[in-house]
Amino acid sequence: MKFTIYQESRIGRRNNNEDRLAYCYSREALLMVVADGMGGHYYGEVAAQIAVQTLSETFKREAKPRIRDPFFFLQKGLLNAHKAILDFAGKHELTDSPRTTCVACIVQGNVAYGAHSGDSRLYFLRRGKMLMRSKDHSRVQLLVDQGVISEKQMSCHADRNKIYGCLGGQQAPEIAYSRKMTLEAGDVLLLCTDGVWSGVSDEALATSLKNSAVMQAIPHILDEAENNGGTHADNLSIIGVRWEDSYAEGGDGSLISTKTMQRDTVTTRMDEFGRNPSHKTELTESEIERAIEEIRATIQKYAK
Repeated sequence: MKFTIYQESRIGRRNNNEDRLAYCYSREALLMVVADGMGGHYYGEVAAQIAVQTLSETFKREAKPRIRDPFFFLQKGLLNAHKAILDFAGKHELTDSPRTTCVACIVQGNVAYGAHSGDSRLYFLRRGKMLMRSKDHSRVQLLVDQGVISEKQMSCHADRNKIYGCLGGQQAPEIAYSRKMTLEAGDVLLLCTDGVWSGVSDEALATSLKNSAVMQAIPHILDEAENNGGTHADNLSIIGVRWEDSYAEGGDGSLISTKTMQRDTVTTRMDEFGRNPSHKTELTESEIERAIEEIRATIQKYAK
């Protein structure tokens, strides 16, 4: 595999950042995960961290160097993350379980496989055209499907934040799967939270990623989304990957090539809970350490 990948998370105009994101890759497979936490105190952050960490830990264990069944892996990972969040809520005797949206994508053999619950999105772009966009599990998406509102009205509708699919709720999560997407050189996959897509149109996303490399385009996309979000701008998190011809020659230092990786190794980019300055939290150092240990203990039971 050969690709360029970029991820970034911003707090927006909120008091803390409840988004979490990560990517991992072996010699023959790539996993990307983005989660948008919901819940009081710091529990939304915990739910999102559990989601990305459960999937990442499972990937590290199973990508040797390929995932046997990508769609089954995504289903199992999302359901196990859901169970782990409920387990954490039970241990803390929370009356309202923390929740998180989650979107994840695996690429191997030049084919992408996606799954999501909630309104964090997956986009598939080719030469400035959008070939696929995941459909939100939300009230406004239902209104669009019914012809009551247009897609352009989704981001400013009063019910925009009402979602019916998530991990950690009292009901089993709604999980939707993409079709298999065969990638060509130059194709772009984008995963993001609603703080991004609510501030930038699909057309603007496609145009930005057609005219610039992901390393340059994504910071500009986040700038635009944050500015358009105004004084109430939500957390903004995004991962973008530009696919290349397998082991093609050339390129710059931002390209990742997995050709020389050992079969049993996995590289991961994921911030540990409370360790990223952009993920502002009011927890003390001792509270962060305790939360990290609780998250690790919870995940060990479910990242299998």
